[in-house]
Amino acid sequence: MKATLEIQSPTRPPGRPRDETACIRIREATISLLEEIGFANLTCDAIAQRAGTSKATIYRWWPNKVAVVIDAFTKTVSPAIPFHEADTLEEYVTVNLRQFAKAICGRNGRLLSAIIAAAQNDSDVEQAFLEHWIKPRRTVARKSLQKFQDADHLPEGFDIEQVLDAMYGPFHFLLMVKHSKLSAAYAEKLAVILLQGLMPREKSV
Repeated sequence: MKATLEIQSPTRPPGRPRDETACIRIREATISLLEEIGFANLTCDAIAQRAGTSKATIYRWWPNKVAVVIDAFTKTVSPAIPFHEADTLEEYVTVNLRQFAKAICGRNGRLLSAIIAAAQNDSDVEQAFLEHWIKPRRTVARKSLQKFQDADHLPEGFDIEQVLDAMYGPFHFLLMVKHSKLSAAYAEKLAVILLQGLMPREKSV
């Protein structure tokens, strides 16, 4: 089964209901510009021009550029990376790493690396990225790993937060450092390495 992560759009002030067609155009314009010119050079004026709407329309639904970018990013990337629920720890780790690698090999990976890069120099991006992407995804994954730990399929003393870092940290490292290419083979090998360390050892008599 797949558990799709739902991330809410940043809070917007009450008022006229959104024109979803315009919202889609604004998100698509934001994503394309983020790829082309980067976060630092991105402006709401440029987004409005590319989307064929007004800057006032953007500010009616999003409080600032950061909110538009994070909303566009999560709405674009989240559907491509659902969580796979599994009956065994081996299946859970292997399938989820494979899906994550597949989802971020192309455009989604470039968007993710752009957001991570922007977060290094902008505390607002960092906070929004953590609140609307990292924390919600970790909450879902944490529950699954806790289930395996409760069933003694994961050593009791293991820190689940560090397990999550070990699962997904290498992908983010590759996106930023780019010393090697992401691939399904990389995900499979990573899963093998992790599972060798995660599987409970038989207690000696």
